[in-house]
Amino acid sequence: MSRFLPLTIRFVNGGTTVVCSIADAKKALAEEWKDKEAPNYLEAVRLVDDAVAGICRPAVAFAAFRKAAAQQGLLRPADPSAALSMLDQLWSRDP
Repeated sequence: MSRFLPLTIRFVNGGTTVVCSIADAKKALAEEWKDKEAPNYLEAVRLVDDAVAGICRPAVAFAAFRKAAAQQGLLRPADPSAALSMLDQLWSRDP
């Protein structure tokens, strides 16, 4: 099980990937982004590299990655989990 909830990223070239670790985030940052000069993108790159080096908390780096992806419109909404769907079905039943 990964440490972070998975994020689905859709790149500029139409490709998608699921990111749920710092290693995944590092790979995703090397793909096609809208603006690789944007301050939030550059901060995410720096923090992910620092997390890999052990000088930044992974949670901070992952949050920066999520923020950069969201601001560039690359973050795709997640579908509800199977467990949440079952809970919704149970809740919607009339007693």
